[in-house]
Amino acid sequence: MRILFAGGGTAGHINPALAIAGYVREKQPDAEILYVGCKGGMEERLVPRAGFEFRGITVQGFRRKLTPKAIGENIVTVKKAIDAGRDSRKIIQEFKPDICIGTGGYVSGPVIRAAAKLGIPTLIHEQNAFPGITNKMLAKHATRVMLAMPAAKKHFKGKCKFVETGNPVRGEILTAEREKARAELGLDERPVILSFGGSLGARIINESLADVIARSASDGKYQHIHAYGQYGKWFPDLLREKGADLEKADNLDIREYINNMPTCLAAADVVIARAGAITLSEIQVKGKPSILIPSPNVAENHQYHNAMALVEKNAAVMIEEKDLTPEKLTEEIDKLASDPERLKEYSENAKKMAVGDAAKRIYAVIIEVLAMDRKRKSKK
Repeated sequence: MRILFAGGGTAGHINPALAIAGYVREKQPDAEILYVGCKGGMEERLVPRAGFEFRGITVQGFRRKLTPKAIGENIVTVKKAIDAGRDSRKIIQEFKPDICIGTGGYVSGPVIRAAAKLGIPTLIHEQNAFPGITNKMLAKHATRVMLAMPAAKKHFKGKCKFVETGNPVRGEILTAEREKARAELGLDERPVILSFGGSLGARIINESLADVIARSASDGKYQHIHAYGQYGKWFPDLLREKGADLEKADNLDIREYINNMPTCLAAADVVIARAGAITLSEIQVKGKPSILIPSPNVAENHQYHNAMALVEKNAAVMIEEKDLTPEKLTEEIDKLASDPERLKEYSENAKKMAVGDAAKRIYAVIIEVLAMDRKRKSKK
């Protein structure tokens, strides 16, 4: 079996592809897997680290504003799109995949379109209730459209063959154990707070967390793992301004990006994060109580609805960004982390919402589509 994956831009597009690829390799160790992503994107770093071959192409999204600068950038975007289509076709012809799978992000567009034009079966996977623009454009070319949430169906136009699969979670997330993870990270039995605002970082989350992290540096109440993101390189300096000595505070683990998320998530007692679909899927399968801060800057405000699904099941606390202050966040952390019964209830309720076999379902779709393609070719 030869499978080509395409997706990138954010961890929300990359991790599903890696989860599917990992499951395929588990079921068929001799499967040949190639991942095509954007040159310079975070996938260029994460994919090889996960043990898969990576090829890069150059692509970027369109600017919606009609300013002279945006128009100029869009002209460049068109040229890059033409080059990306040509490069994608070349990669596909060289690798000769049996099937191509797109998990979203601009980079999946030229790859999946090229594969469809070459007559190769294509699958796309949509993680959210409101699909991204690339997946909406690709749906008409896809052999199957795999959905994490049935509510996404209404946003696709034309005739699509849908399969509801849920969001795949990486095997390392599923198998990571709390006690082993805490030992590996050198943590004791004090509450562990894990927080992050996405790969790029979220300024308002960083600023709101600075006070509670600085307090922990002083009183040692919590052990705190925090990722401030690519655009948050100023965050350690802010902590120092607030009196936190990061060299001496051994209960603080402050970094730009969390490369060992399976371990950190397993070790955590409370997770503070945005409400992206993949993040919530991972929180659910691990049964982690969470404080969710949905991003308001997403299509159809879908992160708010993602978060509300957990809140309504009594599995999480939500603070909307418009209501987020350091005082409010500190209060919610203290209330949740100091209440063992509530932590247990949130954990159990989160687990009940999990779809733990999404990768298995997607693998079944892959096998089905490949069988159909073989049958089609045998009739020629």
